[in-house]
Amino acid sequence: MEKPTVLITGAAGQVGNEFRFLAFTHPQFKFIYTDVEQLDITKLRETLRFFKRNTPQYVVNCAAYTAVDKAETDVALATKINVNGARNLAKACQETGATLIHISTDYVYHNNQNTPFKEGDRTSPKGVYAKTKLRGDSAAIKFCERALVLRTSWVYGSYGNNFVKTMLRLGKEREQLNVVFDQIGTPTYARDLARAILKVIEKIENQEVDSKILRGVFHYSNEGVTSWYDFTKAIFDIREIGCQVNPIESSQYPTPAQRPPFSVLNKAKFRDTFGIAIPHWRDSLIACLKELP
Repeated sequence: MEKPTVLITGAAGQVGNEFRFLAFTHPQFKFIYTDVEQLDITKLRETLRFFKRNTPQYVVNCAAYTAVDKAETDVALATKINVNGARNLAKACQETGATLIHISTDYVYHNNQNTPFKEGDRTSPKGVYAKTKLRGDSAAIKFCERALVLRTSWVYGSYGNNFVKTMLRLGKEREQLNVVFDQIGTPTYARDLARAILKVIEKIENQEVDSKILRGVFHYSNEGVTSWYDFTKAIFDIREIGCQVNPIESSQYPTPAQRPPFSVLNKAKFRDTFGIAIPHWRDSLIACLKELP
């Protein structure tokens, strides 16, 4: 019997690379890894040809324009990747009967709410990155009947550039650091996210979940709540780095794109639907730091 094929787009990124790492734990699947060189998802004809040639049953879209500040002046490319790319993958999945798992972001919620966001809560994206990601979410759901949009937050991991790696480097270079304390959310270990997605695919493949409930938005981040300041303190405490961390307000660290002041995600829908346990952010941080130099 032929193995189901799982296509990972954006496979050179920090989440995409985690699928490569975890692939050996899921020998029942055949994995195809692509980045822009192998598959340019912004081109519909190319995407359709690729799907017809490789016939994936599952597509995990890790491809995204994620340079939040740069996106403010690079609107065309951010739109091309985050909106057109999502739409093209959705159309290709719809045409071939594949399931699309599209990774999105907490940035789409940017209002004065101070309780964890549920999937049906009002979106209010600020900035090009957030707006294009929300449009991509809508396109994925509109054009594919089996599209699951998975919104996550504060992603870090063993691969690529991320907040944890930056803090480790700066903590060793400097005696003190200023870090914002008034942005609240939840860090997400990229490996936990990838592992959860593979478990979802397993459950779909084993018919443990009804495909009718897959279409729509789900949330996944690690459990718990923290600020960037407290997250940095935890990194330094675990690694026993003596750098002093000073809490500052966001207004003291202006950036081209606004950051959500509060972006904690409610994961109850994900837990209830798939029955998958979610680790606490500090436990996952410890696991990640064991791997990093």
